[in-house]
Amino acid sequence: MPPPLPPALVDRWSPRKVAPRLPGLVAGLLVFGVGVALMAAAGLGLGPWEVLHQGISRHTGIPLGTVSILLGFPILLLWIPLGEYPGIGTVLNVLLIGTATNVVLPLLPVPTDLLPQLAMMLAGVLVIGLGSGLYLGSRLGPGPRDGLMTGIHGRFGWSVRRARTAVEVAVLVVGFLLGGTVGIGTVVFAFGIGPVVQAALRVLDRETPAERARRDPDLAEELAGPGTVGE
Repeated sequence: MPPPLPPALVDRWSPRKVAPRLPGLVAGLLVFGVGVALMAAAGLGLGPWEVLHQGISRHTGIPLGTVSILLGFPILLLWIPLGEYPGIGTVLNVLLIGTATNVVLPLLPVPTDLLPQLAMMLAGVLVIGLGSGLYLGSRLGPGPRDGLMTGIHGRFGWSVRRARTAVEVAVLVVGFLLGGTVGIGTVVFAFGIGPVVQAALRVLDRETPAERARRDPDLAEELAGPGTVGE
């Protein structure tokens, strides 16, 4: 008799549990992609992973969102030795964020004055935080990059915060060397996204922090850090 499936895997794929959460999940991922487009158009710096995506995009000519999609699949392969379990949210994360970024980015103006750039950048951080709250509140599986960090936590015993910092610093350096934009937007994202996501979750997720900590201590620790993002 085969061993039972892990409860987390069942919870993330069960049609009965997925159906009521799916609208919030899809909305959150699309909103997240719009936020990435806003930050990219502002030109004042991106979050670490998007710096890497932009650097690769500038070298290959592949659109920013498409790089995000393509990079998501090999990152998911790294989950296998780490023992992470994907959900429908993981798969849709790979597909929808990059797609939304590709659709919205060409439609946005490219400001040249500092004040409009700052306004667009701040709007991007807020929109990403809102999208993350919708997405994380659905509890249908982490994004590939977040799963990589929680997988490192589970496999090697690092705190989620330490794993996130190590991975994102490495990603940021590589992205910068490839020509991705690092600037004040990167700093605002690093220190601002966590509080914005926490505020969004308080409104959008009816689970209390204590309930979330009991159900998913990794996520609870991650939300306490400055670099929270649902990608």
